[in-house]
Amino acid sequence: MKTTRLTILLSALLALTACGDDDQIIIPGSKPISSDTSANTNRNTSGPIEAQTRYEFPKVKGGTSSVVVHRSILNKNTRDEGVNYCIEWDAALNAQRWSCYQLYSSVNYHSSYNVSRYNADNDGSLQPACQYPKDPDLTAAYPFETDPFKYTGYDHGHICPSADRLRATEANYQTFYVTNMQPQFNNFNAGLWEKMETDVRNWVSRGDTLYVCKGGTIDSESNILEWVNQKNKQQTRTSANLIPVPRYFFMAVLCRKGNNWNAMGYWVEHLNEDHSNDSRRGYAVSIDRLEQLTGLDFFCNLPDDVEEKVESTINYSFWNL
Repeated sequence: MKTTRLTILLSALLALTACGDDDQIIIPGSKPISSDTSANTNRNTSGPIEAQTRYEFPKVKGGTSSVVVHRSILNKNTRDEGVNYCIEWDAALNAQRWSCYQLYSSVNYHSSYNVSRYNADNDGSLQPACQYPKDPDLTAAYPFETDPFKYTGYDHGHICPSADRLRATEANYQTFYVTNMQPQFNNFNAGLWEKMETDVRNWVSRGDTLYVCKGGTIDSESNILEWVNQKNKQQTRTSANLIPVPRYFFMAVLCRKGNNWNAMGYWVEHLNEDHSNDSRRGYAVSIDRLEQLTGLDFFCNLPDDVEEKVESTINYSFWNL
C-alpha cells in the first residue's frame, strides 16, 4: 500500500474526531485531546490530522517542511491497518527532522516477530527492489536520483527502527525509505544508538503505549557536524547536492499506563567512537531540557497540565536507569 500525504488546512479539520487510540484517552482534571485548544498544539497549524491528534508528534516546524504519514498493514496475522510512522521532511535541508511512532504493550516485540528484516536481495515481492528506496510520497520534493548516503562512509541510520516494525512485511519495508534515515558513524549506529533503541523496546512493557519521537539536529549550523557531497565523495558546504550530518541525536519517549504518565529523553553526541558500554543514565534528560537543546516542542498535543508535569522531571526508577 502506498503512503499518502495529507495537506488539508487545520481550519477545515477542527470538527473532525481524533483518529487512532488517542481519542479514547481522558485524563482526570484535563480535557480530552479532541477539545484541547492550548497554544502550542498542532491543532493550530495546517497539516495532516494525525499531526493534530496523536501524542507522539512534536510541534510541526512548517515553512519548507512537510509531514508525511506512512500507513500500512501493521500485523500480517490480523491484517489490521493504520499509521506505521510519520516524518517531517525539510525540503530546504534535504533531510528529515524526526520520525515519530507508537509502540504497544499488547504486542510482544521480544518473541513474536512475524517477519524478517527487509533485504532487497532476498525479497522480490516489494517494488522497487532497493535496500533504501525513495519515499513514494516525496517524489517531487526529494532531490536525489541515487542514494545520497552511498560512498559517504556513513551508515543508513534508521530513525524509526526496523526492529520496531517486524509484525508485517510492508511496515518493515517502509522503515527502509531513505527519508527515515540519518547519516551515522557505524561505531555510533551499531553501538550506543542501538543500545538506546533496545531500551525503548524494553520500556514497552512498562505501560500501555509508548509515544516515541527520534531524530538528529539539522536546524542550527552549530549543531551540524558536517555536510556530505555524495557526488564527489567529499565533505563540503558549497555544493547543491548536500545532506546534513547531525552533531547530536535525540530520543523523546512518553509512556502511558492508564492515567499515569512518564516521559524522558536521550541526548547524545554523534561521535565516531564506541560508547556502547556507557551508562545510558548519563545521556538521559528531561523533556524540558531536550526541548532547550533541540529547539523542538515535544508531545505538544498533550493537555497542558499533563505536558507540564511529565516534561519537567525524570523518574529514573521507572525507566530502570
